[in-house]
Amino acid sequence: MARDDLIQATGSVDKILGGGRYQITLENGQQVTAQLSGRMRRFRIRVIPGDRVTVGLSPYDPTHGFITFRLKDGPAGPGGQS
Repeated sequence: MARDDLIQATGSVDKILGGGRYQITLENGQQVTAQLSGRMRRFRIRVIPGDRVTVGLSPYDPTHGFITFRLKDGPAGPGGQS
């Protein structure tokens, strides 16, 4: 399936499951499991619980998807600058 065919949704990472999967709560309250997309694995983008991410969901099975982007929003942590 091409990347353009995926349904784009935004949510936050709740917890890390085994096998490279993540549990994500979407903005509409739906819970999905997702894994990192190929480019995020290739460039070793770290995703931790609490991160806001963009998820591409399959139109055939909207409970599984791919994390395609980690959003850069929210305040900086302790000692960090905004």
